Amino acid sequence: MDDSKGLALALEEARIGYGEGGVPIGAALVAADGRVLGRGRNMRVQNGNPILHGETSCLQNAGRLPSSAYRGSTMFTTLSPCDMCTGACILYGIARVVIGENETYLGGEAYLKQRGVEVVVLGSPECKELMDKFIAEKPDVWNEDIGVEERIYSREGIKAPTGASDA
Repeated sequence: MDDSKGLALALEEARIGYGEGGVPIGAALVAADGRVLGRGRNMRVQNGNPILHGETSCLQNAGRLPSSAYRGSTMFTTLSPCDMCTGACILYGIARVVIGENETYLGGEAYLKQRGVEVVVLGSPECKELMDKFIAEKPDVWNEDIGVEERIYSREGIKAPTGASDA
């Protein structure tokens, strides 16, 4: 599956999440042969579950799989993965992480690369616009999630964007 089609699946999940009133971050896990193993979206608001980010929700929806299923797989995500989701990708041996955008939030991309994971940032205007719209409408929900954690940026040696920490 090409990267634009994989990201479209993740973006569809993000839009569903937005419609549900949640944080609009979506993900899709695609096997090396192009089969979709799972899809998910951030469900923190909808389920009151602090660890159901887009990528972890996707992995949960993929169900119990043998480790061989992850070999050569790609995680498509609309936003740069946080430390928890970065760790999950590494734990399961996911080979590639394709990111819609990383301007709103820069997660563990450097660590993924350090651990041998291929990282591709597509710079999707649709992903950025959806996050911008959500943050403008619900800054309190964004800030309770990962929006104010400048420590992530400092690890990457990059200054947090203006407005990223309103607290």
